[in-house]
Amino acid sequence: MTTAWRGKALIADDDPRNRKLMNTLLRAEGYEVRCVESGAATLAAIADEVPDVLLLDLMMPGMDGFEVVRRLKAGPATRSIAIVMVTALDDEASRSRLAAAGVADVLTKPIDRWELKACLERLVDGGKP
Repeated sequence: MTTAWRGKALIADDDPRNRKLMNTLLRAEGYEVRCVESGAATLAAIADEVPDVLLLDLMMPGMDGFEVVRRLKAGPATRSIAIVMVTALDDEASRSRLAAAGVADVLTKPIDRWELKACLERLVDGGKP
């Protein structure tokens, strides 16, 4: 059985284990996946090719996820990218700040494959909010 192609995903996380896990899960769901390990690399990858969805680690050295989101939302070609923040922070204040920044959804680490699948179905398959 072949999985249907779902779209392009970019994974930005400084932890190679998290990148590998999300890469495996997304490919199994039919996504074409690219991975980067920093905020600056995220912006460079998106300048090269805009993904349908960005799974972005909040806490990365150098440029954190908030700064990446701020820059993407400021650009006309990138403001509509569905951004899913991946973080260990799971408090209401952090979620509110992320929503205000324009993040489409938040997934808490460790990543649950069923939550990831449901999130992607809402954002990519069901249309972007």
